[in-house]
Amino acid sequence: MHDRHDPHDPYVRVRGAAEHNLKHVDVDIPRDALVVFTGVSGSGKSSLAFGTLYAEAQRRYFESVAPYARRLIHQVGAPRVGEITGLPPAVALEQRRSAPTSRSSVGTVTTLSNSLRMLFSRAGTYPEGAPRLDSDAFSPNTAAGACPECQGLGRVHRVTEESLVPDPALTIREGAIAAWPGAWQGKNLRDILDTLGYDVDRPWRELPQADRDWILFTDEQPVVTVHPVREADRIQRPYKGTYMSARRYVLHTFADSKSAALRARAERHLVSADCPVCAGRRLRPEALAVTFAGHDIATLAALPLTALAEVLRPACTGESAAAALAGDLLARIGILTDLGLGYLATDRPTPTLSAGELQRLRLATQLRSGLFGVVYVLDEPSAGLHPADGEALLTMLERLKAAGNSLFVVEHRMDVVRRADWIVDVGPQAGEHGGQVLHSGPVEALANVEASATRRYLFPDGQQPPARSTRTPSGLLRLRGVNRHNLRDVDAGFPLGVFTAVTGVSGSGKSTLVGQVLAETVAAHLDGGEPLGEAEGLDAVDRLVTVDQKPIGRTPRSNLATYTGLFDAVRKLFAATDEARARGYGAGRFSFNVAGGRCEECQGEGFVAVELLFLPGTYAPCAACAGARYNPETLEVTYRGASIADVLAMTVDAAADFLADVPAALRALRTLEEVGLGYLRLGQPATELSGGEAQRIKLAAELQRSHRGHTLYVLDEPTTGLHPADTEVLLRQLHGLVDAGNTVVVVEHDMTVAAGADHVLDLGPGGGAEGGRIVASGPPHEVARAAGSATAPYLARALRL
Repeated sequence: MHDRHDPHDPYVRVRGAAEHNLKHVDVDIPRDALVVFTGVSGSGKSSLAFGTLYAEAQRRYFESVAPYARRLIHQVGAPRVGEITGLPPAVALEQRRSAPTSRSSVGTVTTLSNSLRMLFSRAGTYPEGAPRLDSDAFSPNTAAGACPECQGLGRVHRVTEESLVPDPALTIREGAIAAWPGAWQGKNLRDILDTLGYDVDRPWRELPQADRDWILFTDEQPVVTVHPVREADRIQRPYKGTYMSARRYVLHTFADSKSAALRARAERHLVSADCPVCAGRRLRPEALAVTFAGHDIATLAALPLTALAEVLRPACTGESAAAALAGDLLARIGILTDLGLGYLATDRPTPTLSAGELQRLRLATQLRSGLFGVVYVLDEPSAGLHPADGEALLTMLERLKAAGNSLFVVEHRMDVVRRADWIVDVGPQAGEHGGQVLHSGPVEALANVEASATRRYLFPDGQQPPARSTRTPSGLLRLRGVNRHNLRDVDAGFPLGVFTAVTGVSGSGKSTLVGQVLAETVAAHLDGGEPLGEAEGLDAVDRLVTVDQKPIGRTPRSNLATYTGLFDAVRKLFAATDEARARGYGAGRFSFNVAGGRCEECQGEGFVAVELLFLPGTYAPCAACAGARYNPETLEVTYRGASIADVLAMTVDAAADFLADVPAALRALRTLEEVGLGYLRLGQPATELSGGEAQRIKLAAELQRSHRGHTLYVLDEPTTGLHPADTEVLLRQLHGLVDAGNTVVVVEHDMTVAAGADHVLDLGPGGGAEGGRIVASGPPHEVARAAGSATAPYLARALRL
């Protein structure tokens, strides 16, 4: 038996962990092993793996660096834990919450772009007499390499008469120039035109072309004296008005406005096109003139990684710089291909990738780093991964372990859990009903832990799942001749009034078909616009709801209470108390987004941003209000003994009991419980929410609204981040929507979801250029027998055929 302070002790020993909902947990976890942390969503497994183990490893690292850096990290604070021994340095690979920029790509995340640029700089074929270029000259993200016209983005935004004036039958007074702002500013521009002598009461299409061009596109900004039309109830004096053309207004708003809503409105009137100078290739002509193996760098960057490897392979022989650089690129591409990502191109923008794809890219980078003796803490590496790619992931994890590292993995997929050396199961339930380690030991021993919610999914009893009768479609929504990304001339049918699961390996075209083509086609039809392609059955859909995994906010100011509208009811409740009325406090006093009741030190965020020099910035609790968001006077007002900050600190489950007699709040709370989010705190910052949690919050906000007509619900991997027990809860809600007469279409990798669907649409057979076709379509039991489908064997297993 090792003493826990023995340097040769093979265990990481945690004593008294109390981060978030952990109940002073003591647990021993082996090093040099693949350890999985399981439990229902909100049980505390991430609080143990990331909030305690990784956070403490980071704290210790900062203790060893410069005093200035130590001062910064002290602002962030240490995890609430008594003691941890045997903890090596740690590297975290989390699911990214924030959206990366459009300049970030597969190549920049993996650093493949650096090597590719170096290859062209050192070993490229230059035009005769051309000077040798530095590697920066091959990057669209540097001044030396970026096309000066589009600043290296490859696209330019412009406006056209059609985008600014969608209905030329209207007059200017009737709002023909839809791109203009509303309210007074729009009226001001119209009055200025009237003063300048333009006919604002003549249909737009009847105005002379020269007048139309000046009104929309002039760079002039004449100043005139405007005499507003007098209204009986208002005195309006003449004023000096400055004209701004519709183009100038739209481009200025899109580039400079701090309002997301105004920018989005302006973007609707922009037409995006390939840059006319670089033809979308993002680089200066000097860089594009350099070739390697007959290709310029933009061409190679656009190739799938598997195709890029074929171009590089002949150059790997010999002792030249080209051979060394090409060999390094090939080795790194091989790892990405092993992880099932060979269909990606290095110039693929990271905003178009799933969270699972992003995490696997970072995992591949770590495999090349050569680190030894560290703990890798991974957040659901199987997220967004088709079961067929699971073996490759497990092989990569084993390689990391074989290199002398420890792997602590938060995971919900049972196929991965079964392959672990050790399991730490946290529960038994979520929030205040969790926070206990139910089992820490070999995987097979969990079979004896009755309190574990994981046990019945890890060790199924072998009984046949209850048969569910397949619903009969009420119609068919058909898309014909779809061409987008890797989809080529695809005809796809989506039965209406049923639950459809769209399956296929990563990169097969699922999100393109559903999240882009289907959703955009239906949206265009409902908006009365031109159809994006040939489609049938659109008239049967009255409404479209798309529920994605994008964050509900990018700062701690945004949270689930504000997003769902629940907080409006809570603020009115506090404003109606005797104490609030006596002090003259209205509902606005209890908002942390406006001055008055909020803490001015943190502007009501409860957190302050902390910049960590060479590391990513983070947030620390505000020292003035200790994270409460409000000033002391506001917190003196209570409802049933609780301040407004106390209510924000409650979980959804606790708040449902506390506000049981407040119908306006209870409806939202019950809906959040029904989608399995009872463990979240009302004021939990958006920055702490996973993509799956953000998606379910959006779904809950939608479910609490009452609607009529046939609604099409489109969801992209709604079970991401969900324990199988939580998946069952979510599926009950989704099937309830179908039972109410609506249509649900989900993109999914979870075979239990596909097995319970009425209809399965399987894409493939591979990813990228090897995919983009419908391999099988029909009821689950038919697709499970389809030849040539990568999904079929896994679906058959889920159906226990």
